[in-house]
Amino acid sequence: MSLFNRREFLERTAILSAAAASLGSGAALAETKPVAARAQTDKLRVAVVGVRGRGMSHVGGFLGKNNCEITTVCDCDEAVIGNAMKAIEGKQGKAPNYVKDIRKVVEDKEIDVVSIATPNHWHALMAVWAMENGKDVYCEKPATHNVHEGAIMVAAARKYKRICQVGTQSRSNPGMQQAIEYVRSGKIGKADLAISLCFKPRGSIGKVEKPTAPPASMDYDLWSGPAPLLAVNRSKLHYDWHWIWAYGNGDLGNQGVHEMDKARWGLGKNTMPNTVFSIGGRFGYVDDGETANTQLSVFDYGAEKMVSEVRGLTTDAYKTVKVGNIWVGPEGYVACPSYAGGVAYDKDGKEVAKFSGGGDQHHFDNFVKAVRSRKVEDLNCDVAEGHLSAALCHLANISYRLGTDQTIGKVAAVSDHKAVNEFAARMLEHLKANKIDTEKTVGKFGPVLTMDPKTEQFVGTDKALLEKANAMLFREYRKGFELKEIA
Repeated sequence: MSLFNRREFLERTAILSAAAASLGSGAALAETKPVAARAQTDKLRVAVVGVRGRGMSHVGGFLGKNNCEITTVCDCDEAVIGNAMKAIEGKQGKAPNYVKDIRKVVEDKEIDVVSIATPNHWHALMAVWAMENGKDVYCEKPATHNVHEGAIMVAAARKYKRICQVGTQSRSNPGMQQAIEYVRSGKIGKADLAISLCFKPRGSIGKVEKPTAPPASMDYDLWSGPAPLLAVNRSKLHYDWHWIWAYGNGDLGNQGVHEMDKARWGLGKNTMPNTVFSIGGRFGYVDDGETANTQLSVFDYGAEKMVSEVRGLTTDAYKTVKVGNIWVGPEGYVACPSYAGGVAYDKDGKEVAKFSGGGDQHHFDNFVKAVRSRKVEDLNCDVAEGHLSAALCHLANISYRLGTDQTIGKVAAVSDHKAVNEFAARMLEHLKANKIDTEKTVGKFGPVLTMDPKTEQFVGTDKALLEKANAMLFREYRKGFELKEIA
C-alpha cells in the first residue's frame, strides 16, 4: 500500500534534474525506461558490505529469502566478519567469498545486488560504483553523508537504469502505511505540523589524550575511503564514528533520519524546505564526540512546519513518543512511537484508531520485488526519497555548524509558530532536569538558511554566509575515492 505514486515520482525526478544541473553535474535524469524483468525462479546473487552491526540485518534480509543467495561478504576489517560468515554457511551450506575491497566487489560480474551497511561517509560512493557496474543497490540510511551526494546517486540510478532502495524500513511496514494514510486522508484535518523525535540516551564516548591505533585486522586507509585520512582521536573506532563529522551526521542523521523520513512522508512534502535552522549543543559531558547530543531543528514548508528534536540525555516521552513521530491537525493528531504503527487521537485526546504491523523483512522483500519487476515505482523508498530525507538532516546540521556560540539559556521565541516555541522552551526544561546550567552553558544558535528547492542550494543576500553554507552541501574526496558527477 505505497503512497508513492507515479506523479510524485516524475515531480521528484524533474526537481532532482534541476538540482544536479545547478551544481554542475549536467546529469539528465530522464524517466527510467523498463528493462527486462527477472523471473521469480532467477537466483539473485547478493554481496553484503559492512557486517559488524546493521549489516547482519541485511544478511538476515536476504539469506534464504526470495530466491537470493549471499555469495560475498565485504568488510575492510577481517575481525568482524565471523558472525556473517557462520550464518551464511549454516544456511546455504557453504561459506561466501570474503572480499576486503569494495572495488573488487563492484567489478565482479557474478554479483547482481550490493547491499550497503557501512559508515555514512561510504554510502553514496559505494552505491554509485555499484550502479555504474550494473548492480542494483540496497543502501542503509542515511543515503548520503552530504546533500549533493543524493543528486548524484539519483542520477546514477536513472542513467544506469538500476533499482536503488534506501533502508528507511518504516516505508514498507503495513502499520506505518496505515498511519500515514490516516494523516493524509484529512481525518485529523489538514496536518500542518510534523514532529520528529529522537529521545535516545547517548552517553559519553570518553576522551583520549592521544590518537589510538586502528585495529591490526583493519585496512584503515580503505575504511577512511573518501573521507580525510585522520588520526583516530577516540577510544572506539567502530560505531563512535557516528559522532565525528568526517564520517557521521550525529543522531540527527543516524536515528533521526528515520523520523525525518516519516515526518516528510506524512505531510506529503517532496522537495527541500523553504528555510531551515537548528540550535543545540553537546551537553552534559566533555568527550571526543563532535556532533550535537541535544538539537532542535525547524523546517519551514510555508503553511506546514516540521520540527525535529534530538535528546541524548535522560528524558521522558512526549505524547507517548520517545523515538518516532507525531502529526498534528486541527481535528486531532497521530502519534507513532515505533517503526510499525501508532495511535490516532481526536482533538480532545480520545483514542480513535490504532495501526500496527511490520518488520524489517517487508522492506527487503519490497526491494527484491522491484529488482525483479525493474519498476522504480514498485519501491517504497526509492533513492530519490532517501536523498530528500537525508538532506533534511544535512541542512539542519549545516545551520547548527554555522551557528554562533551563546549561552543556551538565551533560547526564547525562535519561530512565529507557537508549537515550535513550546519545543524550544521544553528543550531548556529538559536540560535543567539533567542539571545543565543553562545560564552558563554555551550552545550553538544556527542561522536561518533559505533554500531554493529546485536547485537545492542556499540563497539569500548574505554572501559570506551563503559561500560557507553552499560549500557544505558537498565535500572534498580523497584521491582514488572521488565521487564524480554523472554526465
